[in-house]
Amino acid sequence: MARGKFITFEGPDGSGKTTVSTQVVERLKKDGFPVILTREPGGIAIAEQIRNVILDPANTAMDDRTEALLYAASRRQHLVEKILPALEEGTNVISDRFVDSSLAYQGCGRHIGIEPVMEINRFAIEGNMPDYTIFLDIDAETGLERIHKGRTYLDRLDQEKLSFHMDVWNGYRQIIDMYRDRMIIIDASREPEQVIEDAYQAVKEILEGNR
Repeated sequence: MARGKFITFEGPDGSGKTTVSTQVVERLKKDGFPVILTREPGGIAIAEQIRNVILDPANTAMDDRTEALLYAASRRQHLVEKILPALEEGTNVISDRFVDSSLAYQGCGRHIGIEPVMEINRFAIEGNMPDYTIFLDIDAETGLERIHKGRTYLDRLDQEKLSFHMDVWNGYRQIIDMYRDRMIIIDASREPEQVIEDAYQAVKEILEGNR
């Protein structure tokens, strides 16, 4: 049995990752592709508990490196309990965020540095990087504006200042350059239907072996 493809969706807050990835997976299932959707932090019970700790607005005392370590711990459990078993069974896995988010948010947003954050994640993921990444591209200002308009609840990262989100956006530019071979860039500033269609076509091509 052929191993499944591991595809991640990345992008700044407000880029529409959750909506787009959900719609793409629904269409792929209707087309008969063996595919599951998961998310980070979270995806399985232990990782969801860690997610609650990370994103709780009450945890204002959390140290930046503690935050990075918690993300890596959540990722490790998610990987070994859900992602790898599915891939080995031939199921394609689409994840709303993976290691690139840590590099952008903790590496650049928190100014820890991309390499130190990658180092702890190397230990966590043991070389299991995505086959492809769909990057939903939107500037920090527009993304933050969408968040404040569209959500009634803002988690601990949503509440960060614009300067933090701009640092994250700039971090993503560096990550795109580092991993250009697996990156598929989609303009997320357009209408949702257009973004979903482009993302669906890109993932479909990957699963059909045309990329």
